Amino acid sequence: MEIQLAVAKIAKYAMSESGDTVEVIERPHGGVSVVLVDGQRSGRSAKNISNIVARKAISLLAEGVRDGAAARAAHDYLRTHRGGKVSAEMIILSADMETGTLVISRNSHTPVLVFDHNQWQSLDAPSRAIGVHHRTRPQIVELKLRPGLVAVGFSDGVWTAGAHRGGKIDVPELLSSFPSTLGARAYADDLLAHALQKEQGRPSDDLSVIVLRVSPMAHDEVRRMTMSLPIPPRIYNTWSQP
Repeated sequence: MEIQLAVAKIAKYAMSESGDTVEVIERPHGGVSVVLVDGQRSGRSAKNISNIVARKAISLLAEGVRDGAAARAAHDYLRTHRGGKVSAEMIILSADMETGTLVISRNSHTPVLVFDHNQWQSLDAPSRAIGVHHRTRPQIVELKLRPGLVAVGFSDGVWTAGAHRGGKIDVPELLSSFPSTLGARAYADDLLAHALQKEQGRPSDDLSVIVLRVSPMAHDEVRRMTMSLPIPPRIYNTWSQP
């Protein structure tokens, strides 16, 4: 088996920077974690908030702190740093090789959708955003790593895409229509593409998708990571200036 991880994200229309932050870290005892943080508001102010939370969570996961403890510490840090006046929603997906499990940690009103035993299920237990309320805890689900297991997390911009344009996206129905053989990259790209279509190409909120999939086969023992990142016009337009 092998772990596939993919991220697809785009900023709110007419915003130069996304308020969502996604970070990936290799776990010290084997495995990988991906953290998605959706900061309150949008643009630069939201980015500052999501960066604070993501950096704290990632640094603790890198030190071997368990996911639930890392999420609670990120909450405490944001609440102290900003006086309980700002919030952030966070999802952590971890493939933990030490326990052989997929760990899903949610501080978000959006669900995480999981494909397991040939069916999709929605992990949607009530969960508070971090940074405001005292003793906020994550909702945690742990599943055995097995071939075909897929977990899809996303920011609320994806969950509500199209709501103000005449037709809200139905994420569970959409994922159910995808072939179960899709790779993690295809899941992330296709979900984001449908959300953008619902938003008519002008997203009213930041759109971020994270996917972790267990593939039945590993071709070799090589670890690989790829990334593509668009260069903003404000940067490359300066290249032609004298």
